[in-house]
Amino acid sequence: MNASHFRPCIDLHHGAVKQIVGGTLTADDDLAALKTNFVSAHPASYYADLYRTHDLRGAHVIKLGPGNDEAARSALAAWPNGLQVGGGINLTNAAEWLAAGASHVIVTSWLFEDAKFQRSRLAALARAVGRDRVVVDLSCRRQGDAWVVAMDKWTKLTDLTLSAAVLADLATDCAEFLVHAADVEGLCQGVDADLVRALGEWSPIPVTYAGGGRTLADLELVHDLSGGRVDLTIGSALDIFGGTGVTLDECVAWNRAHPRA
Repeated sequence: MNASHFRPCIDLHHGAVKQIVGGTLTADDDLAALKTNFVSAHPASYYADLYRTHDLRGAHVIKLGPGNDEAARSALAAWPNGLQVGGGINLTNAAEWLAAGASHVIVTSWLFEDAKFQRSRLAALARAVGRDRVVVDLSCRRQGDAWVVAMDKWTKLTDLTLSAAVLADLATDCAEFLVHAADVEGLCQGVDADLVRALGEWSPIPVTYAGGGRTLADLELVHDLSGGRVDLTIGSALDIFGGTGVTLDECVAWNRAHPRA
């Protein structure tokens, strides 16, 4: 039986755990343009310990720009093989991050050159570390009736458009997909229902959606729209990140009440 689960996150910016409005990130890290919903007083390792306590596997640690390696390593050390890590991952450093304790590496911008998708790079990464350790980040922006993958902190559109054929092809060289809906990320205004439904129909492998989740009802909606085939990350609305929409305990209870076959 399929069941959508809550997947937590640890977003790192300048070494701190933050919740950021995704659409305000800039390639040159312009702090004046950045809108931050939350800055934690706790280190990344605190959240790793918390997720470990509740056995919330598959959480993603995302390094948003430079200055985050030490914080990411501390989280991985707190829960070896329990967390995925992304941000600046490439063929040269992927094995190093897996050795540091990541269960999976999440790869995004390195798969593109001049915003053009380089399929051979994904194949090379899968050969080097094993497809079962690779997550492809297909975070995207809506363009009309389509979703176009965005790179460089979601600031630059690429030539890759999501479709059933694209996901089926990429799935041969990775274990999971991670999809941030960059247009609604951090806004707490609801999920992109059309995208969630499409991912449930198109993806032959596990996929986690992030963007706009605000209450437990959104987790139920993702479950219903995707037939239980898409997991949901809730960030800014979560109580542990200063939110008021839903508590971590409620998300944990949902996961336990909806076991997977």
